[in-house]
Amino acid sequence: MPIRLLPETLVNRIAAGEVVERPAAAVKELVENAIDAGATRIDVVARDGGKSLIAVTDDGCGMTADELSLAVERHATSKLPGDDLLDIRSLGFRGEALPSIGAVSCLTITSRARGADSAWSLTVDAGAKGAPQPAALAHGTRIEVRDLFAAVPARLKFLKAPRTEYDHIADCLERLAMAHPGVAFTLSDGGRGGLRLSAAQGELLDARLTRLGALMGRDFQENAVPVRAEREGVALAGWIGLPTLHRPTAKHQHLFVNGRPVRDKLMVGAVRAAYADFLPRDRHPMLALFLEIDPQEVDVNVHPAKAEVRFRDQGLVRGLIVGSLKHALAEAGHRASTTVGLATLGALRPESAGMSPDDGVVTPSPLPYGRAGSGAGSSWSGSYTPAAVPRGLAERSAAFQAPLQTGLPPLQGRLSGFGNGFAPAARPPEYRQPDQSAQRPEPPPDSHPLGAARAQVHTTYIVAQTREGIVIVDQHAAHERLVYERMKTALLEGGVKRQALLIPELIELDEPSANRLLARSAELAELGLVIEGFGNGCVMVREVPALLGQSDVKNLIRDLAEELSELGDALSLKERLEEVCATMACHGSVRAGRSLSVDEMNALLRQMEATPHSGQCNHGRPTYVELKLADIERLFGRR
Repeated sequence: MPIRLLPETLVNRIAAGEVVERPAAAVKELVENAIDAGATRIDVVARDGGKSLIAVTDDGCGMTADELSLAVERHATSKLPGDDLLDIRSLGFRGEALPSIGAVSCLTITSRARGADSAWSLTVDAGAKGAPQPAALAHGTRIEVRDLFAAVPARLKFLKAPRTEYDHIADCLERLAMAHPGVAFTLSDGGRGGLRLSAAQGELLDARLTRLGALMGRDFQENAVPVRAEREGVALAGWIGLPTLHRPTAKHQHLFVNGRPVRDKLMVGAVRAAYADFLPRDRHPMLALFLEIDPQEVDVNVHPAKAEVRFRDQGLVRGLIVGSLKHALAEAGHRASTTVGLATLGALRPESAGMSPDDGVVTPSPLPYGRAGSGAGSSWSGSYTPAAVPRGLAERSAAFQAPLQTGLPPLQGRLSGFGNGFAPAARPPEYRQPDQSAQRPEPPPDSHPLGAARAQVHTTYIVAQTREGIVIVDQHAAHERLVYERMKTALLEGGVKRQALLIPELIELDEPSANRLLARSAELAELGLVIEGFGNGCVMVREVPALLGQSDVKNLIRDLAEELSELGDALSLKERLEEVCATMACHGSVRAGRSLSVDEMNALLRQMEATPHSGQCNHGRPTYVELKLADIERLFGRR
């Protein structure tokens, strides 16, 4: 066939396939346009998962009749004032978004420019452009997209169920809402209410936390630490969750570049490196990071949907993220997430184990007793609510509550011998109250964040009293973190000791992988790994970190080459060194089952308060659980 130009409608449909692969992509383009137009409120309606109707209404600057006609032409935009594709200071610059959407749907744009006395409307039906017509609209712009992909039935067949497509739209809108907390958003399917976000007030960092709390949950809002850093004109801000607040997937990791949501391998790898010391490999932190960088230093055009970016100085960006996140986590000190205590309280609530519905459980209660009255707000009266107590519980508890029939002295007499042989279970057998005259005055419990030690339970857990409640510490996990941090400090101060190989190891790789390794040889030498080039695609290893012992050098080098290819950093070596340190710390720490004196317990608590990251052990588990007094009182019906 001879070479020919394709019809304009077909060209627009091809462009639509690159820009609008599903209804969520159309919503993204329209909402970004609304944000760029200065909107403070954006309302989105998506019926049938966006297939039958997408309506986006904003209160932005609006458009005149002439601008409406230009807006639906290919390669028309108001976002490139200098015609420089590398100087993009808005969420989008493409001129094919609106004409591409109009090529595969029935697109209607109604807009009223700010200060104008009337509104105008224009329709593009399957690529056929109409003329602007007078319309009624108070202000801003309203865009309706009906029968999306009706002109390309093949694309319509590959869409998911309406609920799935609606969820994709919600996810897209939530990400944009995180980056722009000063804009109010609503989302509905035309019927029941959906997402409703009011504009957050206050300083930008605090406003972002308010918006993130509304989208990521109250747990994140209460257990997030701020991040704010700047280096060589690149600024990073946001909120990151404590290491003890983690999830099984990376769904709750939100990354933004110049207000644009992205999924960038470099940034994901930097987050992984920052948390590698605190989380198990199969767990992921919750966070939202906002990177601001000169548009000339980042290319946002490497992906049709701008989901990926490319930085000119990748090392600068990666170093800024890793360093600022580690600094923020160190500033959090021994703090652990409040979700640990809430999970503990949930586990403490009694359940009617083994009870079937026939046993008479009418309404499950978090307490073994109910509140007087049927209302949720009834005050505590000290009486039981029979409807909430399983049948047979009273009979089972009768034997426990009945007086003993063994001829023992009265209760008062039995309590008088409490200190003469009947030691409390929470006190070690060898513990003896020291002479009061020689005892040092104990500081008040509220003088320290982790309180004062009161007891050791099962020679494994330390119970301390604080001003607001109690703290239960896993002595082995806590001391393991302390030893680990000391070992890491020693490594940083004295460097990584090397072990020279008797016979240098030769490893054959493909030439690009070998070149990437050799380019980072100086950094690897700081970690104790000395390598040299040995011909094309061959690397010779002369020295390895002494901590690794008898390691598989070939697999180590191959893993490093793969890490450098994917993430741009030698994570494998760092993680292996950290694993060795963690193993050594585990064997060198206070073991469970060892009795500790009160002074030893308090010394451990004070060291935890002075050591960063002591709120979790080397495996990502919490080292202590804090229970507030108010929560404990609820367990006993005092609140």
